[in-house]
Amino acid sequence: MREGSLEAPTRHPLDWKNPQFWDPAKAEKELERVFDICHGCRRCVNLCTTFPTLFDLVDSSSTLEVDGVAKADYGKVVDQCYLCDLCYMTKCPYVPPHPWNVDFPHVMLRAKAIKFRNGRSSARPLRDRLLSSTDALGKLAAIPVVAQTVNALNRNSVSRTAMHAVLGVHKDRELPPYAAAKFRSSAKTSFSSPVRDGKNTPGKVAIFATCYANYNEPVMGHDLAAILAHNEIPYVIVEKEACCGMPKLELGDLEGVDSLKKINIPVLAKYAATGFAILAPVPSCALMFKQELPLMYPDDADTITVRDAMFDPFEYFVLRRKDGLLKTNFVKGLGKVSYHIPCHSRVQNMGQKTREMLESIPGTEVTTVERCSGHDGTWGVKTEYFDNSMKIGRPVFRQMAEPSPGYVSSDCPIAARHILQGRGESAGQAVKAHPLTLLRTAYGI
Repeated sequence: MREGSLEAPTRHPLDWKNPQFWDPAKAEKELERVFDICHGCRRCVNLCTTFPTLFDLVDSSSTLEVDGVAKADYGKVVDQCYLCDLCYMTKCPYVPPHPWNVDFPHVMLRAKAIKFRNGRSSARPLRDRLLSSTDALGKLAAIPVVAQTVNALNRNSVSRTAMHAVLGVHKDRELPPYAAAKFRSSAKTSFSSPVRDGKNTPGKVAIFATCYANYNEPVMGHDLAAILAHNEIPYVIVEKEACCGMPKLELGDLEGVDSLKKINIPVLAKYAATGFAILAPVPSCALMFKQELPLMYPDDADTITVRDAMFDPFEYFVLRRKDGLLKTNFVKGLGKVSYHIPCHSRVQNMGQKTREMLESIPGTEVTTVERCSGHDGTWGVKTEYFDNSMKIGRPVFRQMAEPSPGYVSSDCPIAARHILQGRGESAGQAVKAHPLTLLRTAYGI
C-alpha cells in the first residue's frame, strides 16, 4: 500500500438514494474507519475544530485509539464540520483514487443527513430550519417596512439577547442587513449588444442572483450587471430561481436540496442549452451547481448541462480576457486590497481568478489570504459555534490586517463581514467591498 497519493483527487457520486446510505450502523462503521485513518495522519489538525475534536477524544480515551472513543461521541466531531471541503482538496493524501478512499466531507454529510432525517440534527431544529430557509426569510424580511424593522431588531441588544436565548442565534454575531429593494425586482436586462462568443466563453450571460445578492446586498448583483454592460456582454436575469440549496446541504437536509433542485435545474438548463453562461456572484451557490448537485445527480442530463455552463464571475472575466473580449481600460487604481479567497472558491478548482483580475488593475496591490475564515453560511451564527468560528478566523483576521489595506474583500460577502468583525478596532478605515464592487470602481462606471 502506497503512502499517500500524487494523483489528482477524484470524487465519487454521493450514493444518497441507496437505502444502505441511510443505515446508521453502516454509517457508523465508515465513520470509525475514516476516523482511524485521520488519527494516524493528523495532517488536518490546523484546518478547523473538527479534527482537534476528534483527536482530543482519541487522546483522552482508554486505548488512545479510535476504538476507545464512545460511538455516542462521534456526533461531536460531525457537528463541528461545516463542509468547507478544504481537507479533501488541500490536505488529505488518501482521497480517491487512493485505495483508502477517504472523503471526509461526504462521510460527515452522510452522518448529518441521517441525524437530520431522524430529527436529531441539533438541539434547536426550528432555528436550523429557519436559517436554512433563506428564500422564505428573504421574501419576508426584504419587504421595505419589514426590512427596516428587522435590521433595527438585529442591531438592538435586547432583541439580540432574546434571539440568543430563544432561537440560538449568537447575540454578538453581526448579521447582514436586509435590503428594502431586492436585486431581482430592480435589475434591468441588457440585451442590446451583439453576442460575441469566445474560444473559452459564451458571449451571453444569465445571472443567477442568489439569495444573498437578492435580499441582503443587491449591490453585488448590480455591480455584476454593470460590468457585463460595460464589456458589451448581453445578459438576462434568470426568470425564476430559488435558493441554490447549500444551506440545506450543510444541515444534512437532502430532501430539501432535492426540492430546490427541482425548481432551479429545469429553468437553468434552458439557458445552458441555448448558449448562455450562467454566473452566480456567491461562491457557495456556484459550487452547488458545479459540484454538489452533479455529485448527487450524476446521471441527470440537465444537472450536468447546468454544471458545464456555470461560472464564477471572475472565472468568466479572466477567460473572457484570454479571448480578447474583456476591456482593460481601468481608470482608477484601488491601492492596497486585502483579499480573502473563500473555501468554496478554492474548491471550484479554477485557480485564483479574482486575485488575477484585481492584480491586473494598475495602482492596485493585492494581499491574498488562503485560509478558511471560519464563518460558513449559518454555522458561525449559532450560539454553540460562534466562539469556534472566531477562533478559526483569528489567523485570517491578523493576516488581512497586516498590510493596513484600504479595502477588505472576499468573494464570499459573509466571510468579508466576519473578517471585519473579527478585526474589530484594528480594521481602522478599511472598507468592506466585494471584488465585483472593486472591479466596477476600477472601471469608473
